[in-house]
Amino acid sequence: MPDSYRAPANPPQGSRARRTRWARTIAVVSVVLTLTIALHSVLPGSLGTLTATVLPWLGWLLPALTIGALATRRRRAWIITLVPALTWSLLVAPAALPLGEAGGSVSESSPLTVATHNVRGGEGTAIESARTLASEGADLISLVELTSEEREGAAAELAASHPYSYQVGTVGFWSKYPIEQEKPLDLGLGWKRALSADVLAPGGTVSVYVVHAASFRPGFQTERDTMLRNLGELVPQDLSERLIVMGDFNATTFDPALGPLLETVSEPRTSGLSWGFTWPAAAPIARIDHIFERGLTATDSRVLPAGASDHKAIVTRFTDEPAPETP
Repeated sequence: MPDSYRAPANPPQGSRARRTRWARTIAVVSVVLTLTIALHSVLPGSLGTLTATVLPWLGWLLPALTIGALATRRRRAWIITLVPALTWSLLVAPAALPLGEAGGSVSESSPLTVATHNVRGGEGTAIESARTLASEGADLISLVELTSEEREGAAAELAASHPYSYQVGTVGFWSKYPIEQEKPLDLGLGWKRALSADVLAPGGTVSVYVVHAASFRPGFQTERDTMLRNLGELVPQDLSERLIVMGDFNATTFDPALGPLLETVSEPRTSGLSWGFTWPAAAPIARIDHIFERGLTATDSRVLPAGASDHKAIVTRFTDEPAPETP
């Protein structure tokens, strides 16, 4: 045999087989991810809620999946990884984009700053939470998970700056402007963890709902789902031109349980590039506290710490100009 002989450049058969199996695995994972992202809103029960919670985090898996596909040297493998990436980019990523410029003549409109916070009952810092939100210029403040003692403390703290208030159960609402038509709501729970009221704001009456949804635990979410379903039926019956729904929903923006409500209201994005996660406060991984609106335009929305709660607070500034319609 001549000395110049060299072995074929083709890789060993076993190596090709391994890459083929890996490419097939990546293809299967890509299909599963695509279906999960695209169909998350119809997944039942705890599966739907847990999937909705991890949706934003799936974005971190997509680059790794593509790199793995490239390593297989199979064009079909890396092309198919583009499908879940595109689906995630269209359905999930937009919620993290910064809040855009407000439409209308903002300078001539009436601003309204709204804040909500779960104070984590028993921590004893509801007063500090109330003080923080008032210092942020909030005209309307909702505090949830209040004990009776904390409710009294927050009321005393806000008495001078927010003289109009209504509290029921674990929820409290304070306003700089007169309120009327206040009502307790149990939303099918059997006891009051929500309320509604009309605020006579400078730009016109605003219908406000404050909610402290029942807790979610995998396999034990019936009470939460009942409350959110009833809320989703109640809000569309409110014919007010301007409406705000806020509080602790124990459900992320993508949770199927919020689907009926989100057919009639929308949630402003945060002012920075962020998901606006609110829980747990030390290292947030999910946004379960929300401020939803109808007939208003958000000009600024931020998440910030307040008190010793395990939740972060949300402060959103609105104008009474309706949001421009999407073409």
